[in-house]
Amino acid sequence: MAHTAQERYSDLVLAKVRAELVLKDGIVFNNDYEGDPKAGAVKIPTRDGEVAASDYDKAAGLAPTTGATAYVTLPINKDKAVNEIIDGYDADSVPDNLIADRLDSAGYSLTKVIDTDGATELLGAGTAVGIAAVTAANVYAALVAQRTAMSKANIPAAGRYALIPPDYIGAIVTSPEFTQATSLGDEVKQSGAIGRIAGFTIYEWNDTTANLFGIFGHPRFATRVNEWQVPVKLQNLDGSGQWIGASAVQGRMVYAHKVLRSAGIRCVYAPN
Repeated sequence: MAHTAQERYSDLVLAKVRAELVLKDGIVFNNDYEGDPKAGAVKIPTRDGEVAASDYDKAAGLAPTTGATAYVTLPINKDKAVNEIIDGYDADSVPDNLIADRLDSAGYSLTKVIDTDGATELLGAGTAVGIAAVTAANVYAALVAQRTAMSKANIPAAGRYALIPPDYIGAIVTSPEFTQATSLGDEVKQSGAIGRIAGFTIYEWNDTTANLFGIFGHPRFATRVNEWQVPVKLQNLDGSGQWIGASAVQGRMVYAHKVLRSAGIRCVYAPN
């Protein structure tokens, strides 16, 4: 029963994390890796080219080509924990609504640190680009310039995103070329996007990096790895020698982020 509850609590917190993340899996980060994050490191495939397509000779056949997939080792460098005391209840008597509230809060707290750490990796390992000041009059041209640069770098068109700070959201959503998320279907709305413009799905990202106009990227070129090191549980504290009639919500998550190709993540700066 305890193990079942542990799995259920962990799943609830993980669902909260996935729902609340702005830098979501599958949209900003992929989850392609091999190995167990709990072991301290994983292997990430970093293939940059595509499988070669050649003319086929029915008589001679076709000589096989060698794959270009390489692997890099990613150390799991983040280890975050929650450990909040619930005073007045042992683990078996905590009311369900209180458990739900604490699990929701744990998911929210983990979301904030994972998002922040993910953005730090994007900003630190992406390609830094400086442009002229962005105004309502030229914001669409600024977005198209990033689209053009990514296309020239062979970044896939489908799946491109833009993380835009609040200072520039107003200029984008009032542009006549902007399409509201409500016009794009449920899938876009459910991802947290506010709309699309110039080939980018737009997400509002409350970042305070000086002069940041936005982060433009594709999930193929950045990886997130995360796993429960210790699944979430209600821990009875009566045997601790310090707390009496108390329990705690406890859990540990390990994770890491890595940009795989800097050209696929453009960090664009404009003077305010």
